[in-house]
Amino acid sequence: QVQLLESGGGLVQAGGSLRLSCAASGRTFSSQAMGWFRQAPGKEREIVARIWSGGRTWYKSSVKGRFTISRDNAKNTVYLQMNSLKPEDTAGYYCAWDQGSDNTYDYWGQGTQVTVSS
Repeated sequence: QVQLLESGGGLVQAGGSLRLSCAASGRTFSSQAMGWFRQAPGKEREIVARIWSGGRTWYKSSVKGRFTISRDNAKNTVYLQMNSLKPEDTAGYYCAWDQGSDNTYDYWGQGTQVTVSS
C-alpha cells in the first residue's frame, strides 16, 4: 500500500510562489509516473503536471512556464514549484501515483489547499 502526503500549500498573493511536496511511502518510488492534480470548488478535478520515471514532464497549458514538476527518488518525493501564481490557481492540490505509467492513477494523497489572493 502506498501512502502519499502533500504539504506546502497556503495563502499567497497573486504573483507569488509556493512549492508543494508529496512524500511517498510503502513502495519503491523510482519506477512509476507521478501527477499533480487540482480541484477548485464547483469544478472538476484536472491534471496540472505529470512526470515519468525517466524525468520527462507534461504540463497543462495554463501553467506551462509557471509551474515545474520534479522528483527526488532518493527522498521518495515529488515537487510542484508554482511561480507567478494567479487567483485562478486557487484549488486543492493532490498528488497521485501511476504505477503502470499508463495514466491510471492508483493512489492519491489527501491534498493541500492553495489560495491565491488578488
